[in-house]
Amino acid sequence: MITTAKICGITTPEALEAAISGGADYIGLVFYAKSPRHLDIPQAKRLAGLARGRAKIVALTVDADDDTLQEIVDDVAPDILQLHGKETPERVAAIKKQFGREVIKAIAVATAGDAERARSYAGAADLILFDAKAPPGSLLPGGNGRTFDWHALDGVAEALPFMLSGGLGPDNVADAIALTKPVAVDVSSGVESAPGIKDPDQIRRFLLAVKAAKQA
Repeated sequence: MITTAKICGITTPEALEAAISGGADYIGLVFYAKSPRHLDIPQAKRLAGLARGRAKIVALTVDADDDTLQEIVDDVAPDILQLHGKETPERVAAIKKQFGREVIKAIAVATAGDAERARSYAGAADLILFDAKAPPGSLLPGGNGRTFDWHALDGVAEALPFMLSGGLGPDNVADAIALTKPVAVDVSSGVESAPGIKDPDQIRRFLLAVKAAKQA
């Protein structure tokens, strides 16, 4: 099985080029004002233009309303919408139908019971993204650079194609792939020198590690 890779939270052309030249299959653009990786529409449109046809463009939103999603779809034209909030299976299915895009639904995981929630999204989302549950009091919905017990996915992962996220980096992604066998891996803070600042060398190291794991 070949594991593909997504570099999320891209904010500069330099980070974008490092990701694409390193072999990233997806680049993620964040539309969430509380994130240090947040982009406005003009910024995102420029980056999407540089990536188009070279990697799949993923637009990450958090409980976005229809008007916001429509603006992103019209102006940025992403290939995929990533829903990182509390969207229900019904909401996910409605977004997929209305906007005509593939949909990734993020599921926050701390325990096996959390991972079980993903089953209710089968048929609504094209792909599940398992991420670490945010720590108490966090303003951001993602894993905030933390890993979770990958064994929490035992039993669920075999039934659903999924992308793995949460605390991944160049030094642990190969182990994560070997243990969980995801169809894709996702990294953001694990290839940064500071919050929101991507490190091109770390991006390249991460992608090399993914490629090495593909051959294992």
